Amino acid sequence: MNSLHQLDYVVFSLYLILVGSYGYWVFQRDKTKNSTTKGFFLAEGSLTWWAIGASLIASNISAEHFIGMSGSGFAIGLAISSYEWMSAATLIVVAVFFIPIYLKNKIYTMPQLLSLRYNDTVATIMAVFWLLLYVFINLTSILYLGSLALETITGLQFEYCMAALAIFAILITLGGMKVIGYTDVIQVVVLILGGLATTYLALNMVSDKFGGDGVFDGLSLLKTKADDHFHMIFSKGDKYYYELPGLSILIGGMWINNLNYWGCNQYIVQRALGADLKTARSGIIFAAFLKLLIPLICVIPGIAAYVLYSNGSLQQEMVDLNGVVKPDHAYPSLMNLLPIGLKGLAFAALTAAIVASLASKCNSIATIFSLDIYKKILKKDATERNTVLVGRYAVWVSFAIALLVTPQLRHLEQAYQFIQEYSNYITPGAFALFSLGLFWKKTTSNAAIVAAVLTLPLSLLFKMLPEWIRTEPIPFLDRTLWVYLILVVLMVTVSLIEGRKKEETKGLAIDSSMFKVSDSFVVVSVLICGVLAALYTVFW
Repeated sequence: MNSLHQLDYVVFSLYLILVGSYGYWVFQRDKTKNSTTKGFFLAEGSLTWWAIGASLIASNISAEHFIGMSGSGFAIGLAISSYEWMSAATLIVVAVFFIPIYLKNKIYTMPQLLSLRYNDTVATIMAVFWLLLYVFINLTSILYLGSLALETITGLQFEYCMAALAIFAILITLGGMKVIGYTDVIQVVVLILGGLATTYLALNMVSDKFGGDGVFDGLSLLKTKADDHFHMIFSKGDKYYYELPGLSILIGGMWINNLNYWGCNQYIVQRALGADLKTARSGIIFAAFLKLLIPLICVIPGIAAYVLYSNGSLQQEMVDLNGVVKPDHAYPSLMNLLPIGLKGLAFAALTAAIVASLASKCNSIATIFSLDIYKKILKKDATERNTVLVGRYAVWVSFAIALLVTPQLRHLEQAYQFIQEYSNYITPGAFALFSLGLFWKKTTSNAAIVAAVLTLPLSLLFKMLPEWIRTEPIPFLDRTLWVYLILVVLMVTVSLIEGRKKEETKGLAIDSSMFKVSDSFVVVSVLICGVLAALYTVFW
């Protein structure tokens, strides 16, 4: 039944009251500090390691994980977990090599870093691009998928779900980064508890279906009944090789995709930019640990739904009006079978994931617009108060645009896949620009512009080339890797040619001592990598 019981609404209301009250208390406690740019945009270094880690996860996890990843678990299996598990390894790299440079150079925004490393032209180009990307793609896609999921679960109209999510996210965003960071702790707790409730139900259903006893039997039965869904690496020729191309998951394009997302993305790294190095690293390694758990609440339910459907259950729930099987129905279908009360908790978890991501995206939009466009270009003498006020206006304008654009996405059959495919065409260029800029001092501004300009044409070329020469399509992650490598070669060439005519190029304040890590960080990193090695060995 696609509706919530009265008790479910009570549970959900308690979640809203808890988050709202806590956020208001945090805001009132440091109201004066929230009027400064560092306080509003970076929480003035007051976020603890556990708040940073929780906020990183809350910013990342949204409807596409609960709905889309469970759907991929139904169709593909455990292999889709690579996006989560390889992120854990990526976060360790970001903590060791990227964050120290950002903090040493007192970076607030990614465009600011580009301005410091290259020039204002490169920074402004990328600032405008990121604003367009965040508003028209990230914000609208999360709002669309989130509203669609809530509509499916509650039976409420899409427009009502969209407006409610936007209002809730705006209220949290207007409180500033400190409110976002600390309310994200509650959001993550609710997210995990609600997700585990759905996983528990799914495994119990599998166990009962085949005469098992409890969730552990259900987990064992999943492996027995769907062995083909428990392989992490696909060989060439497999039907899902295009989505997850073999060893590229471990040593290829997945790294480019993840390092760009976790290391060069404003709304992700912003959580750590206001902290000291030890706190930032501790928060990031905590997020890496949490990443190991995400497949348990997002992928396993999808595999369980596949086993149940393959053996006669969920026959109506998993098909559309035309009788076509829809993998993305897996998670909502399981949620609708939860007992009264637990369904409210799972609904709160899904809402928490959506709202936290919306707030994070919009805070980054406000940060980039206020600091890199308004204060730097439009009004250089703007006061702290005016800059923060403009940031709050940017929140309202961003959501106004998103609310106008989001309904148009309903005309697309594969909205999320479409957005992911085409927005990632920019990833190779963005990461080439950052990676060489951070770690090769001779990289020039013109080389950076070459990468920014050519990333889209080269990505499109690799997309269309197989059709022209009539060969198999190039997997998405392989395409990302090849374009990145070509851009790096071009940037190195341009930089070396210019290096003969110019004096030493601009660089950042970097010294080898900043990359040293504590013994405890090493121990936790080794444990995480050990778990990853074990998982890929067992489920190869």
